[in-house]
Amino acid sequence: MKQVALIGHFGVGLDLLNGQTIKTKIVANELERVLGPEQIFKIDTHGSLFSFLKLPFLILTALCLCKNVIILPAQNGLRIIAPMLYVMNLFFLKKIHYVVIGGWMPSLIEKRKFLTFCLRQFNHIYVETTVMKKTLENLSFSNVCVMVNCKPLSIVELEMLNTNIQKPIRFCIFSRVMKQKGIEHAVSSIKKMNEIYGEESCCLDIYGQIEKNEEEWFESLQQIFPKNIAYKGVVAFDKSVDALKGYSALLFPTLFFTEGIPGTIIDAYAAGVPVISSQWASFSDIIDEGVTGLGYDFGSEESLCKVLKKIISSPEILGTMKQNCIAKANQFLPQNAMSDLFVNLK
Repeated sequence: MKQVALIGHFGVGLDLLNGQTIKTKIVANELERVLGPEQIFKIDTHGSLFSFLKLPFLILTALCLCKNVIILPAQNGLRIIAPMLYVMNLFFLKKIHYVVIGGWMPSLIEKRKFLTFCLRQFNHIYVETTVMKKTLENLSFSNVCVMVNCKPLSIVELEMLNTNIQKPIRFCIFSRVMKQKGIEHAVSSIKKMNEIYGEESCCLDIYGQIEKNEEEWFESLQQIFPKNIAYKGVVAFDKSVDALKGYSALLFPTLFFTEGIPGTIIDAYAAGVPVISSQWASFSDIIDEGVTGLGYDFGSEESLCKVLKKIISSPEILGTMKQNCIAKANQFLPQNAMSDLFVNLK
């Protein structure tokens, strides 16, 4: 009998860089590293209607073959997989583990009583933030623990850091390219800084996969880019540190208040790059104010501009933060973040 069945979005044969696919692959790789590939039975939830129709039979196979089942579904998948798995497991009594991606789960289950009931019966639910843990505990969940988002990254050596920050200060965005990531706020703020100071005080590079149906919006936005703002395309998730390490700071102007622990911030820490971020619900779970980054009022371009002015006036504050980021990065290595999961699989 295998140790673990892993049900998630692998997107086999596709070059997908969304958070769900990346996290599924990271969890799978760490399970294989620790337990051995022969102990893992994988089920890919990506696919057509035919793949969906096969899902009940694959879940049944997983329950027959494995001691533990781990699921990493997105919102639509959770509504289908969780009830199906709960009902089938009434006959097998295997350990069920749900690794949550992002921070949307509480709002999804709010009015879905049967889904909520099913999830309460799972052995363990692993959320990315303490905010989400408290929210679920207030909804009478007693099976929740925190497992921060993680990545198997090579952390930059301290002696390789360039802590002498000079103008133009190099900012970057490293995320899915979509309106709700606040990219327009960042572009507008960088433009304002250079207008205010009458020189190229800062510049901005944008990296990431352009979200489907957002191509026209981003194309229009690029039409107003000055010469110090540029779109740099897509970087493979395992090349992120190399791409980021030359920057002064990462901008994370998200307009998603329920973000979990964004992988892009983990990338930045491993590269020794502090983060300038809007203060979404779980901001304090990953960013230490004034230590590994600086926050500004959620959704406020004016507040972002105030932080940028502070940095332009005193760029040396970023140099100190860079060293702190390297120390923080170790918390988000898979072997550290997933330790409780491995204990619970026994």
